[in-house]
Amino acid sequence: MSIEREKLVKIFKALGNERRFLIIKHLSGKKELTVNQISELIHLSFKSVSKHLLILKNAGLVDYKASNLNKIYFLRKKDAAKEFVRFF
Repeated sequence: MSIEREKLVKIFKALGNERRFLIIKHLSGKKELTVNQISELIHLSFKSVSKHLLILKNAGLVDYKASNLNKIYFLRKKDAAKEFVRFF
C-alpha cells in the first residue's frame, strides 16, 4: 500500500467514529478547545476525550499547544475539515 493511501486509511478510520467526528465538527466551528471544553460539548469523560484526541492527532487531523496545565487542541487543516464536515 502506498504511503498516501495509508494516510487516507488512517484518516478515514479516525473519522469513522461518531465521537471523533463530533470532536472535529466542534473544532471546525471554534478556533481552539481544551479537553475539558470538548468533554462538556460531547458529554464524554475527560479520559475518553483524551483517547479520541490522541487517535485524531496520530491521523494528522488535530494538534495541540500547551498552555499552563491545559492542552489546547486545534485542527491542523481547518479548511479541509470544514469542507468535510459541511457534507455531513
